Amino acid sequence: MSATRLFRRELSLAWGGGGGPLLACGFLLCLTAILPLAAGANAKVLAPAASGATWLALALASLLSLERMFERDFEDGALDLIASGPLPMEAVVALKALAQWCATGLPLALAAPVAALALGQPPERVGLTGLAALIGGLGFAFTGALGAALALGAKRGGVLIAVVVLPLFIPPVIFGAGAVEQASQGLSPAPALAFLTAYALFAAALAPLAGAAAVRSAQG
Repeated sequence: MSATRLFRRELSLAWGGGGGPLLACGFLLCLTAILPLAAGANAKVLAPAASGATWLALALASLLSLERMFERDFEDGALDLIASGPLPMEAVVALKALAQWCATGLPLALAAPVAALALGQPPERVGLTGLAALIGGLGFAFTGALGAALALGAKRGGVLIAVVVLPLFIPPVIFGAGAVEQASQGLSPAPALAFLTAYALFAAALAPLAGAAAVRSAQG
């Protein structure tokens, strides 16, 4: 299977299986709606926490579709066929992660500014919130692919993925929320965005290698 065909297949499965991006975006917006009910609707209370709450919701929403990233193909034998094809497993993991980003990360990046605005974030921070969510989503996708590969074949794989991945989601949450917070204080968000980008690039470099090793271990 060629890289293009595999990428299209993963996009189709991501959109068609289990709700795909609609489920992730719906989850994000539900969390956004619940927070004011728990903390009160006072804008002075919600606004300072808008960036952090949005990024926490992004991280949790990014977890929803990770369990089936490899498990579905592992169960029906498709992963063995893909592994016997011309693409190395490292490329397969990378393509699955990129498809995850396109199918879930991009819609979440579009929904994140809406969620932040609903929590009281100033409208002038909308562009920065979307940009940070776009970069952070790439890191979430590759880190999530690594967690999904490590949990391949395990019972209660979804719980294991959450245990493995959530601690690794902490840096992008800090840097993403920090970029908006820096901008709100009149400071440059560039350093936080640089750290966020570095995290995403590091995840994109490491996850295919480690994820491929984990998949081979589960298959063997």
